[in-house]
Amino acid sequence: MPRPDQPLRVAYLVYRGNPHCGGQGVYTRELARELTELGHTVEVFSGQPYPELADPSQLTRVPSLDLYRPENPFRVPWPWEFKTRVDVAEFGIMCAAGFPEPYTFSLRVRRLLRDRRADFDVVHDNQSLGTGLAKLVDDGWPMLATLHHPVTVDRDLDLADAKRTWKRLTLRRWYGFIDMQTRVARHIPRLLTVSDSSRRDILSQMHVDPARLHVVPVGADPAVFRPRPEIGRVPGRIMTTASADVPMKGLAPLLEGVAKLRTERDDAHLVVIGKPKGKRIPALIDRLALHGAVEFVHGVTTERIVDLYAQAEVAAVPSLYEGFSLPAVEAMACGVPIVATTGGALPEVVGRDGETALLVPPGDPSALAAAIGRALDDAELRARIGVAGRQRVLDRFTWRRTAEGTVEHYRALLDAHEAAAG
Repeated sequence: MPRPDQPLRVAYLVYRGNPHCGGQGVYTRELARELTELGHTVEVFSGQPYPELADPSQLTRVPSLDLYRPENPFRVPWPWEFKTRVDVAEFGIMCAAGFPEPYTFSLRVRRLLRDRRADFDVVHDNQSLGTGLAKLVDDGWPMLATLHHPVTVDRDLDLADAKRTWKRLTLRRWYGFIDMQTRVARHIPRLLTVSDSSRRDILSQMHVDPARLHVVPVGADPAVFRPRPEIGRVPGRIMTTASADVPMKGLAPLLEGVAKLRTERDDAHLVVIGKPKGKRIPALIDRLALHGAVEFVHGVTTERIVDLYAQAEVAAVPSLYEGFSLPAVEAMACGVPIVATTGGALPEVVGRDGETALLVPPGDPSALAAAIGRALDDAELRARIGVAGRQRVLDRFTWRRTAEGTVEHYRALLDAHEAAAG
């Protein structure tokens, strides 16, 4: 048991650490960096796609069959790729329309940690919540897990958007891992989430012990995400992030809102950080006659994203639900005025309507158009909200605060673990 002031040794687990899609890779990179700067030792165990860490030597790869690689999703592996029963299970679950990665990653990482109990003080799981992690707890490992939000929300929104019976059946099978994650979450001694909104939803939908679930918000690096006054704003430019092309992110209502706005302002145009998948969004752009008014940007550096924020007059966060929203705090840190919905934790993150953001109901294109138009028409309002938004990030939402709060829970976990063992 380390002393209260002694640096900790952390085994950090993430079943996929994609640095360009979703928040898991960003959370992994920034938390590992800040924990290291606080003097702790972090080893990141990750499945594909691997995270881009500030210190690449911290990464221990946990290879899978990588069945969902972007260039060949749902691929059929070559026979010689099957080396263990876990490999067979991974492919079999995919063939049955399930999503195997959290389950199979947890089994692989348990095997890797089997003989390394002396190397770590604590295990921190980033929402893998696979069966192997419950077994690690039973093996005696002090374990903490982060649940960003209950995936039941994603499932329910996807089901509501699905029009065909076969699609709904396929989605239910895909989200079958939720039952496993719920069982494992109830077995883990200490849990973190990123907002009070997510905490309420996790308690109501996953029924974990409230005494085990604690809030540690995530954030932005204000030295990276910063105003760039030397870069001029582009009139009428709206920016949004839609790294995951799913209904929950609200890109479709935003596109409809931009189309409404362009009937009054022909300079209104949208830059989307992300890449559409499938035909749904391109078909909507066709129907709304938005060609030339929407640009998708993907695979760019963080510095380029900061430059794009500097060119935007407004940043939109149109999500139907968010457990937190890294894009919101990153835009605010850049001093860009925010138009956001009231979905999930967004009001908790972006603050009061008219002070640090403009808030609208989720899924309402007319409300989005009206709020964005109001911001585009009022330079003084944009400047005031942009300054206040950055200050809110500096006061509440930085990765250093996230790391410090996380370490407090590591130590509380270890105290409880020692007390239980004694």
